[in-house]
Amino acid sequence: MKHLRPLLILAVTTAVAAPAFLRGEDPLANQFKAFDKDGDGRVSMAELEGKPMLKKLDLDGDGYVTLEETRTGMARLRGAVTNRIKDAKDEQGTVPLEVLFKQVDANDDGKLTKEELPREDWFNKLDGNKDGTVVIDEARAVLGSQVSRRFLPKQDSAVAITKPDESLKEQPQQLKGSEHGVGHLVADVTLKDLSGKDVTVSQLKGKNGLVFALFSATCPISNKLGAEYARLAKECAERNIAFVLLNAVPGDKTEDLQKFAKDHQLTTAVLNDPQSTLLRALSATTTTEVFLIDAARTLVYRGAVHDQYGLGYSKDAPTKEYLRMAIDDLTKGRPIQLAATTAPGCALDLPASDKVAAASTKVTYHNQVSRILQNNCVECHRADGVGPFSLETLADVIDNTGMIRKQVERGAMPPWFAAKGGSSTDSPWANDCSLSAADKADLLTWLNSSDHAAGDPKEAPLPRQFSGEWTIGKPDVVFALPKPFAIKAEGTMPYQRATVTTSFPEDRWVQAYEIIPTAPQVVHHVIVRVHEKGANISDRDEGSDGYWAAYVPGNTHRILPPAHAKRLPAGSTISFQIHYTPNGKPVEDQLKIGMIFAKEPPEYEVKVAAVSHPRIRIPAGASDHVEVRQQAIPTDMLFSAYMAHMHVRGKSFKYEVTYPDGKTETLLDIPRYDFNWQLAYDYKQPKFVPRGSVVKITAVYDNSTNNPANPDPTKEVRWGAQTFDEMMIGYVEHFVPLPKAKVAVK
Repeated sequence: MKHLRPLLILAVTTAVAAPAFLRGEDPLANQFKAFDKDGDGRVSMAELEGKPMLKKLDLDGDGYVTLEETRTGMARLRGAVTNRIKDAKDEQGTVPLEVLFKQVDANDDGKLTKEELPREDWFNKLDGNKDGTVVIDEARAVLGSQVSRRFLPKQDSAVAITKPDESLKEQPQQLKGSEHGVGHLVADVTLKDLSGKDVTVSQLKGKNGLVFALFSATCPISNKLGAEYARLAKECAERNIAFVLLNAVPGDKTEDLQKFAKDHQLTTAVLNDPQSTLLRALSATTTTEVFLIDAARTLVYRGAVHDQYGLGYSKDAPTKEYLRMAIDDLTKGRPIQLAATTAPGCALDLPASDKVAAASTKVTYHNQVSRILQNNCVECHRADGVGPFSLETLADVIDNTGMIRKQVERGAMPPWFAAKGGSSTDSPWANDCSLSAADKADLLTWLNSSDHAAGDPKEAPLPRQFSGEWTIGKPDVVFALPKPFAIKAEGTMPYQRATVTTSFPEDRWVQAYEIIPTAPQVVHHVIVRVHEKGANISDRDEGSDGYWAAYVPGNTHRILPPAHAKRLPAGSTISFQIHYTPNGKPVEDQLKIGMIFAKEPPEYEVKVAAVSHPRIRIPAGASDHVEVRQQAIPTDMLFSAYMAHMHVRGKSFKYEVTYPDGKTETLLDIPRYDFNWQLAYDYKQPKFVPRGSVVKITAVYDNSTNNPANPDPTKEVRWGAQTFDEMMIGYVEHFVPLPKAKVAVK
């Protein structure tokens, strides 16, 4: 027993403390690294300095202990500890002091040291004679003969995670905008006012755009929104945006529509769509849906006004102002952060339109192709962008037609690699940048045409406006690398590392961050980690126990949802791990990270944990080598995003979960992993994973000559930091509720 002391102490203390997996930390992995002096991912007898621990933890009998074996062995020890304590509990939920004392006394010497009882506050209370050890009589003098249940294993968060509501209540849900007409030209349809006079969409719009607010005088949820429509009409007028009420039910009587407007003191135009021409073109779904159209008649937002009312519920006030947020983004020249939602209301039953929001049956550059490229490509493919060529003009597109066609046809662009799954036709991912089927078909039709029709310039979209240096807005604080890194012109480079020390005397809560390199053309990816004040920072730490922020081209910033934030501990150190890829020209890079602090105390802390497998061993020449790693979930969790990490031999990656009832579900399937695009996959709605579930990651590697990126197919490959080595990490972003009393925003 004495020889197991270093790791058994960890087993016991993690049995009576919060699971580190929830904090994005892995103390067992850190302890393992301390023993693994040569960094080969396994611990030998020599590295244990002769301590006969292998007999207990060497589960496969090969003379070495791996991290996976250590986890399994420690889990068994923790299980035994918990079971013994559980068996000893009396009816009041207390435990005999002797039982708990023996579990914490790792070396059975009848004394507790600070190493065995790392809680300094409790150790000082129990060490009555201040001799540096605690005997059972000292513990009994403070605690008595029975120990309260509050000393037993408990969940990390002081606030319980609530399983999402699965009742019949219906609230707005985020949709993928491009699958619902967002970004398309709205037809210049003719409508009628209540006197029967014709009016077109182009005649209605204001200088900065137009809002169509659907309603029905006979729908109860529409009536609840009447007063809000009156307020929005005034706000839109101040921003030079027209606000128009559009009757969604042709059978509603004119006098009922007039009464609706009068009852809610609405002075805005009230229109009819007798043949439902515009409603069908927009694929309208309910009587509460609103449509925001810009000055070029491009649909930029569709969905709910806010989340105050839905089916089966009402709130005193909205918590998410979808339309106002979209209007704010539009008038400030920013991309619409949330472009489409469902709109709970009275359902419409309209004949399907042949073309969603289409202005013409003929696809031209100005009416369709330019919008598809704006929405999906020019973020990178523009002047000073990270893409290799610009796609901002018709001439640019014609010059690069062949390459665009090739990349679109093979699914390489836009870069999105998650497989579609499940019965739902809508993507579960908030940041899904894949082309919709309709957009892909239209784009390829135009690219394959002989004339590449330009169309009417009057139907062109507004020019895309890009923000200044910071996409997230002006940061509250910026941390830059201490000095620039020199990137050579050719070959490969090892990962570069740098640290920056913060000077805040208190914790800060970060609501948004952005990473900006000075030479983005050579930055493949960046992993940012945050270390508590005084923590040991190892150069070998590859982020296998989580990360704080990440950068890849096209995914350079993160704006967290309202009430969510990341913690930046007081006096912490920020470490950067940077992968540079020389591109033929020597350059220097001195990247920086900007942060915006939360204005209010957050309700949830966003963390990143990791399921990693440092014992991978990929045989030489293997074309479909499979590695699997599993991780038990210690408590109820809300998963919000995933990011897979492998190197150039990575072929596919999958996340799965097995629930306590035995049901298995695929969380994320990446059938074509691309090392050049290590994307995060962000849920629209968090995934509830109950305690006792097991998350499994499966990676497939191609170490054969068929893999053109393979550095050497003749070599067996193991875990390592460089591109010619391999890794297997499944990052899991999750968030935990925060007790408000413990949160302070500075």
